[in-house]
Amino acid sequence: MSEELPTVIHVTRGELIQQRAELIARTGMDEETLRSRAESWQLYPEHLMIWDTIEGIDYLLGDE
Repeated sequence: MSEELPTVIHVTRGELIQQRAELIARTGMDEETLRSRAESWQLYPEHLMIWDTIEGIDYLLGDE
């Protein structure tokens, strides 16, 4: 019985930057407001999920 390996997604740096910008825009906030609210635990659950994704993208980009 073989185990399935996790899916690997290949994206360019430019695609990650675009995805990041689109996620921020979906919140209706600018990045500074989003970051401030995340740091003070003042985000709705859907915005918190977006913030977590943005942090993951930042990790992949090597930013921060």
